[in-house]
Amino acid sequence: MAAKKKTVQYYGTGRRKSSIARVYLVPGKGEITVNGRPVDQYMPYATLVMDLKQPLTLTNNLDKFDVDATVTGGGFTGQAGAIRLGIARALLEAGAERSSLKVAGMLTRNSRSKERKKYGLKAARRAPQFSKR
Repeated sequence: MAAKKKTVQYYGTGRRKSSIARVYLVPGKGEITVNGRPVDQYMPYATLVMDLKQPLTLTNNLDKFDVDATVTGGGFTGQAGAIRLGIARALLEAGAERSSLKVAGMLTRNSRSKERKKYGLKAARRAPQFSKR
């Protein structure tokens, strides 16, 4: 029986708005896949891809790890933010220095989400148009 080769992988969970990302970092060439597709094919805007890669560029690990992310819920902006937080948390597990990520704000979860609609209003705060007569 051949001995199984143990692969090293680091895990991080990220959340933003209503998106949840499970991110795995595996030593590799720097390929990023989101839900089984290359990130450039999955994300429609280059700015979101750039935002998503920030923790890797900050710690000089862009070409050292392959990123495999599974994201559910929300839109592209929330998903990019969730993946970014997941990558930052996985990098901590991999041994990246915490201070550089913390100063850049990569480890803080952005808790802002959509406010719920209230009764008697058209949206969360939008009131019906006032008519004097």
